[in-house]
Amino acid sequence: MLVQLTVGTCRLTSAGGCHKTEASGMSSEPAASASEQSPSSLHSPSSLHLPENRRTRDRSPSPMRGYLIPSPLPTRRTRTYSATVRASEGPIYKGVCKCFCRSKGHGFISPADGGPDIFVHISDIEGEYVPVSGDEVTYKVCTIPPKNEKLQAVEVVITHLAPGTKHETWSGHVISS
Repeated sequence: MLVQLTVGTCRLTSAGGCHKTEASGMSSEPAASASEQSPSSLHSPSSLHLPENRRTRDRSPSPMRGYLIPSPLPTRRTRTYSATVRASEGPIYKGVCKCFCRSKGHGFISPADGGPDIFVHISDIEGEYVPVSGDEVTYKVCTIPPKNEKLQAVEVVITHLAPGTKHETWSGHVISS
């Protein structure tokens, strides 16, 4: 079976041939040469390219990109040098761990003097044990930006493990106290 397709002034056959035909004279466009209309160039990827000044793929922005905001709480890694110096030069306070969630990465300390609970971030815990409720701790404080109205505990050290509780090390080992 022989299939013929006429494109412009070139007749293509299923046998792979390209034969020049007479121009109809009706078209205002110049006739293309046989080499420009060869069967291989009609469907080859090189004939299906974008203009050179266009990018090959415009990426759509991530739907979450506009909603991601930085954490307002400065961790040890993001705290400024001056805030770190101010905190380390401050007094040492005593308190008791009210709660701490390792998976969330934060908890609260009840100050020994009875003030409001103080936030503590996982990156500010010193030592090998994950704090649990009832652990006695010492800590220093720094303010939480941007308003610097609330306090955050830093350089938190467990001084006495809560009796009768199981404590986990940061590496995952569990011990009983």
